[in-house]
Amino acid sequence: MPNQNSTEQPRLAPEPTVGGLIFNAKGEIFLMKSDKWRGMYCIPGGHIEFGETLIDAVKREIKEETNLDVNNIEFHSIQDCIFSENYYEKRHFIFIDFICTAVSNEVILSDEGFEYMWVSPENIDKYPVEPYTVKMIEFYLTKSNKSRYITSTSK
Repeated sequence: MPNQNSTEQPRLAPEPTVGGLIFNAKGEIFLMKSDKWRGMYCIPGGHIEFGETLIDAVKREIKEETNLDVNNIEFHSIQDCIFSENYYEKRHFIFIDFICTAVSNEVILSDEGFEYMWVSPENIDKYPVEPYTVKMIEFYLTKSNKSRYITSTSK
């Protein structure tokens, strides 16, 4: 809540944000635990700076939160997140999500996360993952051409 002497106005519009479903060379995805999502796993992401492209925003957010550099960035989906009970504040987000590939592997989490893992997309049901990330991964598994990101040699 704004300070009584502040001229800051409460947020009255949805906030567009970007997120990145990051794949490594094994086809695993990066998930991190966040206090903002009540200790659940999520993907890195955040706000878009004024004048910043969506692609630049997703690269920046991933780098800031994980220290990972990414490439092969492609649009994946858009989701409404309206007053999620799993988020620590009452907020209305528009999630603009992308799929990308990690080109570096040294993870250094910012204060946005406190734990991370690389996991097969098919195994996310074994972990406490926030619902919007689950929906994104399920959509990826059913609708996307995952062979582009999974480099496994098994047939």
